[in-house]
Amino acid sequence: MSGIGRFLEFSVRTPDILESLSFYKLLGFREMESGDMWSHKYAVVSDGVLSIGIHEREFEAPAVTFVQPDLARHARSMTDHGFDFSVMRLDEDVFNELHLSDRDGHAIMMLEARTFHADDEDDNDSICGTWFELTLPVRDAMRSARFWAPIAPVVLDMREDPTMHMRFDAGGIALGLSESIALQGPSLCFKCSDRKAVKKFCERYGVATEKFPGFEGAFRAIRAPEGTRLYLFDEDFLGEGIEVDESDDITEFPGLK
Repeated sequence: MSGIGRFLEFSVRTPDILESLSFYKLLGFREMESGDMWSHKYAVVSDGVLSIGIHEREFEAPAVTFVQPDLARHARSMTDHGFDFSVMRLDEDVFNELHLSDRDGHAIMMLEARTFHADDEDDNDSICGTWFELTLPVRDAMRSARFWAPIAPVVLDMREDPTMHMRFDAGGIALGLSESIALQGPSLCFKCSDRKAVKKFCERYGVATEKFPGFEGAFRAIRAPEGTRLYLFDEDFLGEGIEVDESDDITEFPGLK
């Protein structure tokens, strides 16, 4: 069985697409040119590395979304390996998509094709700084890793103390599994070098924010209109984690066999 595919976007659900779109553009994200695959209102913003898909429709969200060509064949392979899908739209007359959840209930979407055009411009950090991880809160990181191991096997980093945190390559992005009780849902983590600029920005525009929210030493959490939390750090919180060679397979780690 091949991997999960290539990361496409962090998909969020909003009751007001213009409000969410305006918020991310205010932060410094650029709006991408989207296609016409979806019948609902849809927009995408990006900082050149992270793309956030904003959907005005009902679905299990937020979702980590990947592109996987030949989706029907891949669905059969994953089913044979014990994966269960909550949504399977596989037909010549529809835009093919699969929906499933990991062991902690986090939503995953797999699409057969891209839904927006990639930007050729250089990376351009938002006011939040440089994005470095999409983090999922989990009850047991090792248990959750057993779900991800067959589809995203490359470990990037890990730490056991003060809480277990595993980071691995999921389709080209750094995806973290965190046992931190401070994390309230799937969240975006940024390395931000200018605290004063962020404070000034939040005060000027009345952005919902929380100082020192308790997650991994973040100095601020910004909340988007649809509820997404963006955590800002002085530095990567796994800077002193266990060094792991990027060629290591997650299934070789103790407890995952």
